[in-house]
Amino acid sequence: MPSKEEMLELIERASQELREEGVNPDILLAGPGFVEVMGELLDVLDLPVYVIKELEYDAVIADSRYLGQVRKASKRISIEPLLVEENVWEEIRKL
Repeated sequence: MPSKEEMLELIERASQELREEGVNPDILLAGPGFVEVMGELLDVLDLPVYVIKELEYDAVIADSRYLGQVRKASKRISIEPLLVEENVWEEIRKL
C-alpha cells in the first residue's frame, strides 16, 4: 500500500498545478477504492468529498465553479499505479 505521504503528495501536487492555472480547487470527487485507501487522510484535506462509484481507484480534484466548463478546472489522480507497483515489489520479495 502506498504511504500516506505519497498519497498526500499526489493530491497536493494536483492542487498546486490547478492553482498555477488560476483556479481554486475546492472539491474532491473520489471512487470507493480511493476513499478506502485514503481513509482518515481525507479529513486532513479539508475538502468536501463526493464518492463516485465509476471512479474506482481514481479521484478528481476540481474547482466546482468551473467544473465541466473549463478543461483546466480539474485534475484526475490515480492511485492504481501505486497499488500495482506495491504488488510487484511484494512478488519480487517472495522470489
